[in-house]
Amino acid sequence: MIHLSNITKQHGSQLLFRDASFQILPGTRTGLVGPNGAGKTSVFRIITGEEEVDAGEITLAKRTTIGYFSQDVGYMSGRSALEEVMAGAGDTVRLAADLKLMEEAMCRPMSDDEMADLLERYGAAMEEFEHKGGYDLDSRAQAVLTGLGIGPDRFNNPVESFSGGWKMRIALAKILTLKPDVLLLDEPTNHLDVESIIWLEEWLATEFKGALLMTSHDRDFMNRIVTRIVEVANKTVTTYGGNYDFYERERDIRHEQLLASHKRQQDMLAKEEEFIARFAARASHAAQVQSRVKKLDKIDRIEIPPEERTVRFEFNQPPRSGDDVVVMDSLGKYWPATDGHGTSVFSGVSGIVRRQNKIAVVGVNGAGKSTFLKVLAGQTASTTGSVTLGANVELGYFSQHAMEVLEPKKTVFETVQEAMPLANIGVIRNLLGAFLFQGDAVDKKIENLSGGEKSRVVLATLLARPVNFLVLDEPTNHLDIKSREILLDALKNFAGTVILVSHDRHFLRMLVDRVFEIDHGEMRVYEGDYGYYLSKSSADLQV
Repeated sequence: MIHLSNITKQHGSQLLFRDASFQILPGTRTGLVGPNGAGKTSVFRIITGEEEVDAGEITLAKRTTIGYFSQDVGYMSGRSALEEVMAGAGDTVRLAADLKLMEEAMCRPMSDDEMADLLERYGAAMEEFEHKGGYDLDSRAQAVLTGLGIGPDRFNNPVESFSGGWKMRIALAKILTLKPDVLLLDEPTNHLDVESIIWLEEWLATEFKGALLMTSHDRDFMNRIVTRIVEVANKTVTTYGGNYDFYERERDIRHEQLLASHKRQQDMLAKEEEFIARFAARASHAAQVQSRVKKLDKIDRIEIPPEERTVRFEFNQPPRSGDDVVVMDSLGKYWPATDGHGTSVFSGVSGIVRRQNKIAVVGVNGAGKSTFLKVLAGQTASTTGSVTLGANVELGYFSQHAMEVLEPKKTVFETVQEAMPLANIGVIRNLLGAFLFQGDAVDKKIENLSGGEKSRVVLATLLARPVNFLVLDEPTNHLDIKSREILLDALKNFAGTVILVSHDRHFLRMLVDRVFEIDHGEMRVYEGDYGYYLSKSSADLQV
C-alpha cells in the first residue's frame, strides 16, 4: 500500500535517518516509537507529502486515502460540531452531489454514446462513493462524536464554543469518520478520558478495516491495538513484530546481542592490529601484514548507539504525617448558576485518607474528579460538610493550571532552584536529570518548553519540596512513556500519601492501592488496587 524505500531525511545539520525502509500494508496496525526529536513527526509528514525526503523513494497505491490526525488541529469556526466532522469527508459529500447531478442528467434525452459515457462515469463515481462509505456518513459521524464524549445534545453547538481539549476530539472525529485506507494518528489519546479511550480501542478493533500507523504515550492503548512497532532512533528505522511490551523486551535482547557482537569484533580487531604492529617491519611477514591490513579495511565496524542516560534521584524522606491524612465529613460541592438551577458535583462524601495510601479518583468525564481534588487541596471551598487535614500534613498540588503560572523568562534550572534554595548545584542537576533535563537543557527558558517539558518541571519542583501528601490532577498528560515511567517510579518510592486522577490505566494499575469512584454525585470506595476496582465496579472496563 505504502512503501518507503531507502529514505534519508536531514533537518539542517541533524540527520534523522539514512537509507531507512519500511512498509504500511493493508490492515496492519503499527506503533511508531522513538525519542523526542528522532523524526517520528517527519515520518508522518513524509507519508502525507508535507515533507520531501532527501534521498530514497516513496510509493503509494492508487486511490489510497490517507487520514492524518496531529496535535495541530488548525482553526475551526462557522460550523456546528457535527457539520465540522462531516466537512472532513468533503470528497464524499462532493461525490454525492455529482451522483445526484448525473442521475438528473439520465432523465434527459441524449445520444447512445453520451448515455454510455455518462453511465461509465456514474459507475466509477458510485464505486468510489461506496468505497468511502458515503451511504452511512451522517450516522457514522454521529456515532464517532458520541463515542468520543460529544453526545447528541451538543451536536449542533457551534464549534467555537468548545474548549481546546474538546476541539481536539472534534478533529479526531473528523479523521475517524473519513474511514481512510491509511490512518495516521499522532497521540490520539491526549485529552481523552478512560471511557473515550476504551471506545476508540473498540472502534479501531471492530469498525476500522484499514491500515493504522500511530504514536501514543499510553502503554495500555499501544499494547491493545498494535501488532508491530516501527522504531525511529539512532539515525535509522527498525521494525519489530509484536506490541509495545514485546518491543521493549526484544529491543533489550537485540541491544545485548549487539554489545556481544561488538565485543567479539573488538577482540578480533585487537588481535589483528597487534599482529600488524608486531610484524610490520619484518620483510618475511610483509605479505601477511598487507593481507590483514586489507582485511581490516573491508570490515564493517559495529557501532554502539549512545545509551540514554538515566539519573535516579533519591528524594529526601518527607516529614511523617499523622495516620489520618484527610478526614471528610458529609463533603459536598455545588456550582451555583445565574438562573437559579445550579449543579451538584458531589455530595455526602465521608471517609478517611490514611497515611501512605496511593488512591486513584475515577469516574466518567464531568463527574467532578478535578473539583474533588481542588476541594481536598484547598483550591476551592466545599459547599457542605468539611474536609480536615491531619497532623503535620504538608500538601503539594499539581494541575494543568500549575504549568500556566511558571515564570516564562526563568530557566529550568532557576525554576527548580527556587523550589529548593538550600540545595547545591549537583543535587539540583541530579533532580533535573531524573526528569530528563540534562546538559544544556537545564538552561532552556520556560517559555520555550513543550507541554510535556513544562509538566516535568512542575513535577520536579513539587517532588523537591518537603511534602508528604501529593494531590495530582492528570500528572501524566503530555508526558511520553519514558517520562511516565520515571514519574511512576518516583511515586512508588514516595514515602508519603498520594491521591490522583489519571486516564493512564497502566499507571494506575502499577501504583494505586485504593480507588474512590465518583458516580452521579456519590462516592464509592474500593478497598483494593485498580484491578480490584475494575473487577468489582459496574464500569464497563476490562483489565
